[in-house]
Amino acid sequence: MIINAKIHTMDSKNTVIEKGYIRYQNGKIIAMGDMDSIEIIDSEVLNLCGKSVYPGFVDAHTHLGMFGDSICFEGDDGNEDSDPIMPQLRAIDAVNPMDGYFQEALAAGITTVLTGPGSADPIAGQIAAVKTCGRCIDKMIIAAPVAIKFALGENPKSTFHDKDQSPVTRMATAALIRETLTKARRYYIDKKNAFEDKENDDSPEFDAKYDALVPLFQKEIPAHFHVHRADDIFTALRISKEFDIDCVLVHATEAHLITEELSEANIKGILSGPFLTDRSKPELKNMTPRSPGIISSHSIPTAIITDHPETPIQYLTLCAAVAVREGMDSTKALRAITIEPAKICGISERVGSIEIGKDADFVIYDGDPLDIMNKPVSVFVNGRSVFSRE
Repeated sequence: MIINAKIHTMDSKNTVIEKGYIRYQNGKIIAMGDMDSIEIIDSEVLNLCGKSVYPGFVDAHTHLGMFGDSICFEGDDGNEDSDPIMPQLRAIDAVNPMDGYFQEALAAGITTVLTGPGSADPIAGQIAAVKTCGRCIDKMIIAAPVAIKFALGENPKSTFHDKDQSPVTRMATAALIRETLTKARRYYIDKKNAFEDKENDDSPEFDAKYDALVPLFQKEIPAHFHVHRADDIFTALRISKEFDIDCVLVHATEAHLITEELSEANIKGILSGPFLTDRSKPELKNMTPRSPGIISSHSIPTAIITDHPETPIQYLTLCAAVAVREGMDSTKALRAITIEPAKICGISERVGSIEIGKDADFVIYDGDPLDIMNKPVSVFVNGRSVFSRE
């Protein structure tokens, strides 16, 4: 049990329990409430004496464990650029949980991440949602796949221009995506018809690429579109509408310039960032830390991300703090690194808030997480203490 804690639940009502308790068992929260309502205090008790408890932070777009810390090609497993269309690639086959940044993530209170392929390919592979604590990726998985990574804009262009191979324009990138989705949808329909027609089983021959895209058409997972410029954002929306697939915009650097259009679009949300980095390419010219605040003020579901290693993952709360400094509401900023990314990415039944039935992932602070001078006092994952400064 945790007792005498100020509990910032991050639930739908932003409930704050000024002096409360949390009881957890087998990695799950089984009871919580005011100290006045507590029935039994178990022998194993952590008395926080008024310290604050937040849900474990969630970074909804990283490449954690896929680009080795301090090494080059040997640890670079995030971009398979031998083929522009690679939806069958699985992030879990590349993530190295022994990468030192996992420990730095935990020390910063980040208990859940989405990690996956980079943006070299128009269709790059399958993203996984994982806990940051563990040695075996199979035991760390929350959901895999949780999304399929798509990329528009300069990255695919520059990757394949260097190889003298298509795509080298935005037109070709979109055309390759459309061609693949058209074939995958036909594959899905044929597969579905064969399953329903028990007397005439004419299943299509297995195709790993198309099979990996089937969950998009079943609305089981969304497409995560890497986009920066406004025109690329609109291309992502156009393709998603054409194929009736759920869309999450990743980075969306110029989203703050087109909030009216985005408010009317049917998107699951925007993973905003990174903005604590340099403008390393032309499509980042309008990058600003004001963006997540502007987006969220228009009732667009917004999460703040690091895009690790672009911004090292341990600076997720710093990113949120800078967003507040630049105009974002502080509560929205905290939600943008807890429940909002969990909702956008379809894992909110387990993480993102402190509620009965969810994973016992907590970050304990003696102060405000958005104060740059504050660090977590301790961190719990699945009810187990994984980091402590005391």
